[in-house]
Amino acid sequence: MPGLFQTLEIGKRALLTHQVSLQTVGHNIANVNTPGYTRQRVNINSSLPEWTANGVLGSGVQVDSIRHIRDLFLGEQYREDAKSLGQWQYKSKLMTEIESLFSEPNDNTLSHALNKFWDSWSDLSTNPNSVSSRVAIVEQANLLVNSFHDLATRLDGLQSSIDRDLVGYTNEINRLTKEIASINKLTRTVELGGTQANDLRDSRDFLIDQLARYVDVTTADQSNGEINVMIGAMILVDGGDVIEISADAVNIDGELKHALNWMGTTVQLKNSDGELKGLFDSRDTTIPHYKDQLDELACAVIEQVNALHRTGYGVDGVNGRNLFDTTYMSAANMRLSLEIVNDPSRVAASASGEIGDNTIALAMHDLRKQTVMSNGSSTMNDFYNSMIGRLGIETREAQSFSDSYTMLLEQVEQARQSVQGVSLDEEITNMVRHQHAYDAAARVITTMDQALDTVITRMGIVGR
Repeated sequence: MPGLFQTLEIGKRALLTHQVSLQTVGHNIANVNTPGYTRQRVNINSSLPEWTANGVLGSGVQVDSIRHIRDLFLGEQYREDAKSLGQWQYKSKLMTEIESLFSEPNDNTLSHALNKFWDSWSDLSTNPNSVSSRVAIVEQANLLVNSFHDLATRLDGLQSSIDRDLVGYTNEINRLTKEIASINKLTRTVELGGTQANDLRDSRDFLIDQLARYVDVTTADQSNGEINVMIGAMILVDGGDVIEISADAVNIDGELKHALNWMGTTVQLKNSDGELKGLFDSRDTTIPHYKDQLDELACAVIEQVNALHRTGYGVDGVNGRNLFDTTYMSAANMRLSLEIVNDPSRVAASASGEIGDNTIALAMHDLRKQTVMSNGSSTMNDFYNSMIGRLGIETREAQSFSDSYTMLLEQVEQARQSVQGVSLDEEITNMVRHQHAYDAAARVITTMDQALDTVITRMGIVGR
């Protein structure tokens, strides 16, 4: 009889084991579209055999563990590529926005205003005593000044918006790290009994994948099921504890900007990479570069026009006047001289002061052809066109890198999903296989029940 009861126990173990397998298959199918979910597999082992008088007899099957399937190498590769993608996506967005600010080639742009300004001097040269032509020059000069102002203001505004992005990214990073730390605590509690918290680990890995888009992170698994998250040598998540970061307003090169610090300290965050690197590069390098280029062009216009204008005479026969106010020498604040604005007849056209002399007006018109920039190798117009050309090249480069890393990340994700993603075909196959095994285990129990019934109720004569 012990043999029959033992076989009944084997059937029960098989029934429970394949029931767990079917439940796991159902769990996989239910999460086929869940972001970050990795398929789970039931590891089944033979239970310990028993020693009997007839030899060693098997005792059936048991569930050893339920594990999720992950490819650690592809996981690390995904985070590396996600970091690079985040960096170039941000740069691509920023360069596209800068390109749209300049909006070349179009009307109502800086190059258009610059050319109209030079052309207005040609009109004056045809009638050097005309006051209306001088008024037109003042109007075109004002349009040129306003074009410089507009670009400088828009670049400043874009820089400020990037600075505000830093605050938003900081809050998002802190949110992700707090959630990771919270899951660490739950994972440690669940795995105290030796089981593995697969779904919690999936959720945690998914959060780390998101974090890798913002900043360069590394991880270290702990023996208690927790995971530490680091930026460089500094720990961001230590088990269930979080070291937060903050975007603190500081004075950087005379400008009020936000710096990324470890919260409560003045220690700046290093090894940012990801979208944060793209943000810092854009805010502190790219935009200042184009602002400097714009200021260089504005200064050249002011200095070259003023130098030539001072040698000429207005209608009143007076020379030595500046067309632009030399107190303001940047694109953001350049302006016309008040004495010219108040009386446009003071605009110089003559080199001698004689009536009909148009020497200065012609020289002003020809100033666009003079190589006065880049150490005498470039005209003002060429300098600006070169800046726009470089902007286009850098924009295409950022977009190209962004597209390349997008494609690369998709390839890595496809490879990763081929290993750890849920395949409905495979799960249905497994479901049918475990269903048949479940049915067979149930048949074993039914057979043993019938055998026991025969032994108990039909063997011998009861009561004799």
